[in-house]
Amino acid sequence: MANLLHKRVSTDQQSTARQNLVLDEARIEDPGAFEEDLGTSSRLQRPKFRELLTYARPGDTVHTSEMFRLVRGTGHIHDGAFSAMDLTARHPRTGELLSTVKFMVQTLAAAGELQRELTYDGLRAAEAKGNKGGRRPTLAGETVADVPAAYLDGRSIASLAREHDVSRGAVRTAVADLLPDHTTADQDATAPELSVTLDMPGKAADFLRATELEPAERAALDQGQAVRRGTGYTLRVTGLPALHRQLLDRCQSLDGAGAIPAQRKARREYENRVNTLG
Repeated sequence: MANLLHKRVSTDQQSTARQNLVLDEARIEDPGAFEEDLGTSSRLQRPKFRELLTYARPGDTVHTSEMFRLVRGTGHIHDGAFSAMDLTARHPRTGELLSTVKFMVQTLAAAGELQRELTYDGLRAAEAKGNKGGRRPTLAGETVADVPAAYLDGRSIASLAREHDVSRGAVRTAVADLLPDHTTADQDATAPELSVTLDMPGKAADFLRATELEPAERAALDQGQAVRRGTGYTLRVTGLPALHRQLLDRCQSLDGAGAIPAQRKARREYENRVNTLG
């Protein structure tokens, strides 16, 4: 009996890093991996999954990081990943159809459609408030030289980020040589950063969940512990200081005019906690 792994992402902008982490932590014995090429469609173009089905034998086990990697909707049962599978198998003793198999797959597919609808609803709600997903633009051209000069004149990183519509991380990179804690290449390397746990207000966490994130950022949110606070909650997130700063940068639009007061307050609270990291 073999353990077979299937990995897939939908676009060439994504990676299987999070799936690798989940499957590695499962400690699967002697796994055989079938990984789709980057950008493989989530619907029909899954050659590695079809190759897996051809390779698999009775008694083999197929592992994925989450069920939605295989099926996102009921249509996939007929024309997607499950189209090559026998969903009308018969009981070896009675000869009756195993309708429970088809029922199980249809239930998983319906759950996948629900999750996708909730994601779209979250994205639409964020767009209605003026929030845009994806990475913020980076500094380019003459701006790269203008920003350090403005920083030396006393401008803050936050104000420069707002002026040029980029993340604070992009500004920090542009002025890295000017920051107080900057060290030259010939100095001794600093000790590696350790993970820290910070409480992220629920309004900020809800906004980030509806935003396109890097795998490490998404994993940190998914693994966070929700702690109830009256009618709301905070999300206890553990990660390197750099990861907390990245998440804070992605919350920058909560300072904008489209954000509600509760969101602006949530971002400020998270910013104050991140700033304690130095």
